[in-house]
Parts: sequence; C-alpha cells; structure tokens
Amino acid sequence: MQIRHIEVSEASSGQRVDNFLLRELRQVPRSHVYRILRKGEVRVNGKRSKPTQRLVIGDVVRIPVEDADDRQKGHAVPTRILKQLETCILYEDRDLLGMNKPSGLAVHGGSGLSFGLIECVRKMYPECDKLELAHRLDRETSGCLLIAKNRKTLVRLHDMFRRRKVRKDYELLVHGRWKKNDRSVRHSLFKYTTKSGERRVRLDTEGKSARTDFFIVKQSPQFTWLKAQPHTGRTHQIRVHALACGAPIVGDEKYAGDSQLALSQQRGVRRLCLHASRLELPAFVEPEENTQDCSGSDTKNFIIQAPPPSDFTLAWQKMTN
Repeated sequence: MQIRHIEVSEASSGQRVDNFLLRELRQVPRSHVYRILRKGEVRVNGKRSKPTQRLVIGDVVRIPVEDADDRQKGHAVPTRILKQLETCILYEDRDLLGMNKPSGLAVHGGSGLSFGLIECVRKMYPECDKLELAHRLDRETSGCLLIAKNRKTLVRLHDMFRRRKVRKDYELLVHGRWKKNDRSVRHSLFKYTTKSGERRVRLDTEGKSARTDFFIVKQSPQFTWLKAQPHTGRTHQIRVHALACGAPIVGDEKYAGDSQLALSQQRGVRRLCLHASRLELPAFVEPEENTQDCSGSDTKNFIIQAPPPSDFTLAWQKMTN
C-alpha cells in the first residue's frame, strides 16, 4: 500500500471528493473507493472526508493506493468487447463522445464487475486521461450515453442534467395494453436497499418527485410498445412508473412478476426491453472537421440518437407472434 498526496488544482476545484477519487483511481473498483472513504483512509488537509465534501484550490488530498500490479488485476477487457464498442460510437469530437451502450454492459466496474463501459472506453482512448461519464444508464438498458473528454465539458454536462436542460427519449416494451394514447405519470419515488444489498425503488409520498410522459407506438392484445420521456432523472424511474400503471417492462428482473418473467423467457427474450433512443441538449460544442457524427444535429440543439437494436425489435416479434 502506498500513500499519495495530491494538491487540488483549479481544474478540480468544486468537485466532490468521491468524484475526484474516481477520476484519480481509474483502475480501482468503485466499491473500493467508497470503502476507503467509509473507513476514513481518505483525508483532506489531514481530516477525514465525506464523499460529498467539495474541494477547493490548495486542498491536499491523502489517498491510499494499491501497488500498480494489484490495481491492474481483474481489469483485462476482452478484445471482442472493444471491437464491438468501436461500432457503437454515435458522435465524437475533441470534447465529447456519444456511445450507443449495449444491453448487459454496466457503465462502470465495481460490485463484482471487473470493468464497465467507461473502463473499456479508456482502453480504446489511452491518450485521453480525463474521460468521465456525464450520466448513467442501468446495466440492462441500452442506448445513448454521453462521455466527457475533459473536466470543462463534464462540468457543463452535469449542469445541464441538473437543470433539466437535457431531453431524454426512451423506447420500451411492456406487458398489457396501455389505456391512454398519452399519459403523464407523476409518482414520488423512494430509493432503498434490500437486505441482500440490491438497489430498489418504490412509490412513496416521502420520496423524490418524478414525472414520466408515455406515448403509445403500437399495441397487441397483450403488449404495448411505448415511447417515454422522463422529466426527472430518478433511479429506475421509467421502470417503476410503468409498473405503477400495471405495465411492467418486458424482461425486467427487478420489477416484473414471476409469471411475466417466465413468459418472456419462454419466448426467448433475454434482455430488459428499455432503450435510450435519443438525447437532445443545448448546443455547446463546435464539431471539428472529420468528426464522426451518425446522429445529426441542428444549429440550436445538439442531438444524438440510436434506433432500437435488433434484439429489441426481435423481442417485440417474439412477444406478439
């Protein structure tokens, strides 16, 4: 075990301690970072630090780190996954990377996962030492995801998400026939952890306010294809709001009932049928020449989009035929 002392620069001023550590300890599982915080092994100016503490210029952060050989254990990324992700790039310029995340790949390692999408992308871009997730998707959710290439872009994106300046569109397949063409669902959500350590969300008036608008794409007697636009960004928001309307998402192992899961498995559906199809936010980058852009944008807003993947559309066919 080694000890590092890092003085906070202007670029890191205002950042939370946990986010600062996650950036500095890129090869360390997320769970380890929070463990050393809980144990008081991280110090700011000689004092124990909470994860939410904000750093200022000149602060000295004490970080215990493992030897380099230990840090690299368990972080080998299969070449096939890197090659797959090369085909998932939706947009790229000097500041920003837009990815079409596959279902089944977590956005980051930790909690028993040796790597996630961000670790893979860092392998793909070894010259970029500031790559960070601008937001997150559940492991089983596919679709549009933004990654910042520098601190300035990350801060701007976080501010847009916090101020709800980002429009997020999803597509989902649910059990049952949706009863209205357009429906706005407003239920407060409370996040909790089960005895087994699993993260869950339930309706609760004491929880955080949440709103999701749903729109019907098409229906069969037993299933509905929906579009969803969440106006807030709560954990599992779309999944729990759909469940509250009596229409759990096909393949949702956390919230669908046993009989519904059995039906989807019998019909060969092996994924959560939830896909982030589009992100729109105020334009703040000027694409360079020769940037890769498969999504399209206009002069007012920046847009990336990805149609539902083949396993999603195939799931609809399997459930409705």
